[in-house]
Amino acid sequence: MSRVPVSACPCGRTDARGKACAFDACCGRYIDHDTPAPDAESLMRSRYSAFVLGRVDHLAASWHASTRPADLTLEEGVKWLGLDVRSHRVIDADHAEVEFVARSRVAGRGQRLHERSRFVREAGRWFYVDGDLK
Repeated sequence: MSRVPVSACPCGRTDARGKACAFDACCGRYIDHDTPAPDAESLMRSRYSAFVLGRVDHLAASWHASTRPADLTLEEGVKWLGLDVRSHRVIDADHAEVEFVARSRVAGRGQRLHERSRFVREAGRWFYVDGDLK
């Protein structure tokens, strides 16, 4: 898949001054350079960015093998509009939850995905396990 340059990170993370973080300094390092995300929230943000950019490779690689679907195909025509991270809860050193709302539009209709996702860390890498829709 060809790489399209992205300036501001699709995940919407901002720096201490409220300025949008650059993709390469934010999620790009996890998506394009195989750098392990330091925490579950960063991994979740990179997965959102991967959905926006159509990066199925990162979605598959960051999905825990026990719950990863055999075939991962993205829905056609989805326009991602934004991400709101509601909470990041560390359960213990290797387990965490992230609650978020991701907004999108499909065929002109607005949609809202509100999920509490579960993550596990194995061998120094965080993986998405599953989530509960709210």
